[in-house]
Amino acid sequence: MSVGSSLVRMSVLFRPRLLMLLDHPHRAVHASCAAFAGHNKWSKVKNIKGPKDEARGRVFQKLSMLIRLAVREGGPNPELNTNLANVIEQCRSKSMPKASIEAALTRGEKIKSSYLLYGVRGPGGCTLLIEMLTDNTKRSFNEIRHLLNKHGGQLVDGAQHNFEKKGVVMVSSENRSGSAVSLDQALELAIEAGAEDVQEEEDENEKMLLKFVCAVPTLRQVREKLNSLGLCSVSAGLEFIPTVSTQLSDEEMDQASRLLEALRDNLDVVRVYDNIA
Repeated sequence: MSVGSSLVRMSVLFRPRLLMLLDHPHRAVHASCAAFAGHNKWSKVKNIKGPKDEARGRVFQKLSMLIRLAVREGGPNPELNTNLANVIEQCRSKSMPKASIEAALTRGEKIKSSYLLYGVRGPGGCTLLIEMLTDNTKRSFNEIRHLLNKHGGQLVDGAQHNFEKKGVVMVSSENRSGSAVSLDQALELAIEAGAEDVQEEEDENEKMLLKFVCAVPTLRQVREKLNSLGLCSVSAGLEFIPTVSTQLSDEEMDQASRLLEALRDNLDVVRVYDNIA
């Protein structure tokens, strides 16, 4: 997974700033700087290169695993399982066939898969979390250990302490009227909707999105409120958000990108999170 040498790494990807309002003395909302196109190498690696290189069938396979995972955690009824409803919506946005969605739902009910969460120390001391869904834990463990040995990573305990599980609502950078939404405007809307953090992030098509981070129990409420305020939500779900960032050299970043690509290609890996700045 290569990135043009002309790209310039920003020394810091996210510079959170605290906004306190007089009428909200107990609420803090943080805004993070954008990963502007052409300026951040790691953003290109993990948010653009990987998804573009994946075959359509591989995308659907990962979405099917997310459905199975959501069913495992909250049951097969999307009306009672908000996370499942969000995943199904993501599937539809990716034009996943209805039959494939239904098959994943059925498979999630019938097949007893094991959920694994591995913590990894990667190149340059970065931290990764690997979510897996497998019917053979021994095989999956051996495969992950082989990939880590090959690409400079190792399993470690306590890696999850560098992350927090949060609700994430991805929103278009244009509102329903077609007007651009600035980060300052997003901050005000985040406070009103009950979100904790706002970031700008590129999708796989290099289109800028607004990423609203909130507490897990408030995910549905925040998304509905943002929509009611005129924003256009693209997706919503649960993610592990890093609490500490790690800076890597160019060489370490190249090594990390190869490790990430190898992990993504593993059939049992659902998602990989990192704390690389």
